[in-house]
Amino acid sequence: MSSLSIFPHLHFSTTSRRFHWKIIPCSVKALNRYFALYSTQSIAVFLYPMASMFYEFVFGFGFSVVFVVFLCFSFPLGFSDERSDPRFYVILFISSMIGVIFMRFQSLLHYMLPRKRSGEGKAVILGDSDISLKKSRLTYSVDCKNSTETDVSGAGGLGVGKSISNNNSTGEHSIIPDMAFDDGNPRDIDEDLHSRQLAVYGRETMRRLFASNVLVSGLQGLGAEIAKNLILAGVKSVTLHDEGNVELWDLSSNFVFTEQDVGKNRALASVQKLQELNNAVTISALTSKLTKENLSNFQAVVFTNCNLETAIEYDEYCRNHEPPIAFIKTEVRGLFGNVFCDFGPEFTVLDVDGEEPHTGIITSISNDNPAIVGCVDDERLEFQDGDLVVFSEIHGMDELNDEKPRRIKDVRAYSFSLEEDTTNFGLYERGGIVTQVKQPKVLNFKSLKEALADPGDFLLSDFAKFDRPFLLHLAFQALDKFVSQLGRFPVAGSEVDAERLISITTDLNQNLGDAKLDDVNPKLLTQFAFGSRAVLNPMAAIFGGIVGQEVVKACSGKFHPLFQFFYFDSLESLPAQPLDPADFKPLNSRYDAQISVFGSKLQKKLEDANVFVVGSGALGCEFLKNFALMGVSTGKHSRLTVTDDDVIEKSNLSRQFLFRDWNIGQPKSTVAAAAALSINPRLQIRSLQNRVGLETENVFDDSFWENLTVVVNALDNVNARLYVDQRCLYFQKPLLESGTLGAKCNTQMVIPHLTENYGASRDPPEKQAPMCTVHSFPHNIDHCLTWARSEFEGLLEKTPSEANAYLSNPAEYASAMRNASDAQSRDNLERVIECLVKDRCETFQDCITWARMKFEDYFTNRVKQLIFTFPEDATTSTGVAFWSAPKRFPRPLTFSVADGSHLQFIRAASVLRAEIFGIPVPEWVKKPEKLAAAVDDVIVPDFRPRDDVKIVTDEKATSLATASADDAAVINELISNLEQARTALPPDFRLRPIQFEKDDDTNYHMDLIAGLANMRARNYSIPEVDKLKAKFIAGRIIPAIATSTALATGLVCLELYKAVDGSCRVEDYRNSFANLALPLFSIAEPVPPKVTKHRDMQWTVWDRWAVRGDPTLRELLKWLSDRGLNAYSISYGSCLLYNSMFPRHRERMDRKVADLVRDVAKAEIPAYRRHVDVVVACEDDEDNDVDIPLVSVYFR
Repeated sequence: MSSLSIFPHLHFSTTSRRFHWKIIPCSVKALNRYFALYSTQSIAVFLYPMASMFYEFVFGFGFSVVFVVFLCFSFPLGFSDERSDPRFYVILFISSMIGVIFMRFQSLLHYMLPRKRSGEGKAVILGDSDISLKKSRLTYSVDCKNSTETDVSGAGGLGVGKSISNNNSTGEHSIIPDMAFDDGNPRDIDEDLHSRQLAVYGRETMRRLFASNVLVSGLQGLGAEIAKNLILAGVKSVTLHDEGNVELWDLSSNFVFTEQDVGKNRALASVQKLQELNNAVTISALTSKLTKENLSNFQAVVFTNCNLETAIEYDEYCRNHEPPIAFIKTEVRGLFGNVFCDFGPEFTVLDVDGEEPHTGIITSISNDNPAIVGCVDDERLEFQDGDLVVFSEIHGMDELNDEKPRRIKDVRAYSFSLEEDTTNFGLYERGGIVTQVKQPKVLNFKSLKEALADPGDFLLSDFAKFDRPFLLHLAFQALDKFVSQLGRFPVAGSEVDAERLISITTDLNQNLGDAKLDDVNPKLLTQFAFGSRAVLNPMAAIFGGIVGQEVVKACSGKFHPLFQFFYFDSLESLPAQPLDPADFKPLNSRYDAQISVFGSKLQKKLEDANVFVVGSGALGCEFLKNFALMGVSTGKHSRLTVTDDDVIEKSNLSRQFLFRDWNIGQPKSTVAAAAALSINPRLQIRSLQNRVGLETENVFDDSFWENLTVVVNALDNVNARLYVDQRCLYFQKPLLESGTLGAKCNTQMVIPHLTENYGASRDPPEKQAPMCTVHSFPHNIDHCLTWARSEFEGLLEKTPSEANAYLSNPAEYASAMRNASDAQSRDNLERVIECLVKDRCETFQDCITWARMKFEDYFTNRVKQLIFTFPEDATTSTGVAFWSAPKRFPRPLTFSVADGSHLQFIRAASVLRAEIFGIPVPEWVKKPEKLAAAVDDVIVPDFRPRDDVKIVTDEKATSLATASADDAAVINELISNLEQARTALPPDFRLRPIQFEKDDDTNYHMDLIAGLANMRARNYSIPEVDKLKAKFIAGRIIPAIATSTALATGLVCLELYKAVDGSCRVEDYRNSFANLALPLFSIAEPVPPKVTKHRDMQWTVWDRWAVRGDPTLRELLKWLSDRGLNAYSISYGSCLLYNSMFPRHRERMDRKVADLVRDVAKAEIPAYRRHVDVVVACEDDEDNDVDIPLVSVYFR
């Protein structure tokens, strides 16, 4: 035996060859399994995943096998027994690592490959009988000898022999009665990822979703949208079924297809990209004919391209299954769509609307029959007649504190009647909370066969189309007959096909007897026939959102289901001018489906449009996807500009579907633009990271705005919306506005000269609790959390920042404090001294001491002082009890290391205090017994309340700091003390302020805020909340889900057709509001702008008067006078250029207006600006004020 130079201690023996065959047969068996899986499929079906499998096998596992074989056969090594010889494992490890490196290398060849998020997921390709999704499918082994079932999965959704588990939770989950859930344990909820969705659904609903298996049949645009929304929601599995192949026609509505997918099976072509959306969801493809028995593995099934005969058969099976399977049939045909839901003979809705139970604070209860209950008058009651309520915390009439639900009636703003005789009850004294009891609701669904004959009441969306649903009910049945008879859809532009469809509809109508319609509207049916083959992207987005939400309802019992038919159309989106049949002719392009509805002329307008999308979050991602599919801004000279100054966070991934977890930290607009470009490579898109506002008007200058076709807002704050609204008003550009809040969404069309602008009407400001209520007299958890957030920012951000400001420039800081000499300055200085002197921390034990003292101050001493100043029997100056509703009498807390919540507060506070001072945090802080021992070492001094303490009780007070006559003297003394303390600090000493970050559960921020709020709630006997609920309130998290976002953007894109066409009337546009929880759809025409008239002129907010020729002030006044307007004041911004009451202003009459702006207003006019805008106040000849438009004075 000879030695190998690089491995001198390794020797070869013939017995060692056996270990090769322990690896190679495994890979061969896996490959055989792969072939067996596709043995019943066509060659085309097999070839599609072959490329991905080749990369995985050859570069990954295959390379490792070849490398080991090469080592062992090329060198004279000798292993006496490879199982015990460590040298075998050395080679195996090295070869495996090289294999892994090559696998990672090849993964870079794919664009946007899926990565793991929460849990683990996989893509599965299913054959004829391979559709079981039960628990046994969830775990696989790479040990081929012991494996009975191997998953086909991988980085791209198609790999070999991966070890995958989707069962990462050991917790139990609740099961809704009569709902079939998978028997596996549900995975844990990733609260960072799903925080916005949890704010809508809650944990229990999310757990039910995580246990639900869903089938989506039909993978044209509508099916893909539904699947996307369900995958983002986090259901357990989604099985994609489609027997057809991708056509170029499909690319106008399905965002997962590319031109390279044409000819491939739709389901197989969809798996990989849909898997990228959420790797915690199992994505499966079924390409063979679906049987009724296949349906038994699912909690809900959705059919998007199924004829009525087959649908009736499937529906009957689902209804009769035990427990019933939720059945949904939906279609999009051009600008028409429908949904039918059947969740079984008896379906229980656990939460009808998803709203928090309403509450009221009681002020009085009468001893009557019925009893009259009065509540505080600071908030209107939101109860309804017939609601059930429970009472608690009532003093005196204790009989009502029995938690028994009681029905109420005669609900008014601040009172209601109780259907109970309280004559013999005790007398009401004080206090009490009344809380709504939400009741489950049982719905009895009809079968599809029954509902077709007797549909009952339709859910309306547009009350201007009151009679439309029943006509569409007949039209969709007629289309089903047409397709079954001819084997195809009507041809776009074919009058013959349209007449045939009209004839079938007429026959169906005649068979209805007395229920028949007087008119079947041949014109509408003709439009229906022309576009019936097309699945338009905006319609797919709308119904993808609606149906996705219905599936969530079916799987969870959360929200009221659609009962049972819903029809929708948007005929008003068609071009105003009649279309020639030749306009519908296919151009062999990806937009042919859209052309078959709108014609080629509008398609060309869409391609040539210059569009500005402001924001690329949830709404922005949907818009960019929609625009790419619609062909917006794909012309050579067009431009789609998207801007967003934000970066991607983990919480975005549950609804902003163009982002992946490896994009976290990257600019949203850049990543979204790249993803949109991958959907349609012809998209002329530019991404920017600029905030749209006054500070970026050099970026978004006059030329930019003037060249736009339309602006689309995808913003999440009102101020930014108002700014963009003003820009669109100024440059007279259409603005398409939308927003979402949980399951609710709204859209508003702002069209030049046709509608009012966004800022014309505003919501009332959100009611704020008085400062004294938040700081001394809270009566709900919101008050406690508001206080907690304020204390967090004061202790950890503002005070350290103030200290740093002083340390950076002591002289300047001291001068500013002396100049202010107010109560706020005094308070700031006291806090800085406390931070740098009295409570300065040098060790972690100091931080624990500080935290323990804060607990004592907040929850013990302050409460003792408060109830000393205002005892429980205190009265006001009018003799009314001070502690009457809504005030709650507090009790001080006694600290105990045995109380876990007390200890958690200390842990969070001390860790964050250490972070501010740069003190290392020891590992033992996570061990309760060691932390408790450290806390026990803290000596807490006794506290005695003082008589001279003033507590603010005025609800109108805006500050707790009270001014005094000697503020200036106190400030000087504090500054002197601060100077002395600074000399004891190192020269470069600085604190590290902490900015609140709600979406990182490891940073202790929410732990501290939840601790502060719950301890305070405990003081005042207010129900406490968990950290997640605290995050929603204190973090001001806006609830958001993918379904309402998809619905809103789909509705906006229907309006985009009209805005780009440019010939629609105001009555053709639609504003909308929807609440998918109820469900409720309210669609109406926009409100026209207010018109001002003067003489023979009239104008609206959209008008801007232009005065050209670089006029002087005298010439401008003359220009206005010629129109019967006497100007008495002209201003630029906040500067007055001219006022008729000031004699000296007459000296300016012969000066250029532009020069006055430069010299008087001291304004720097940008080089790109060709005019200045002035506001003119005018009177008519009768001295009546006249509001005129903005006047633009052109000087270039």
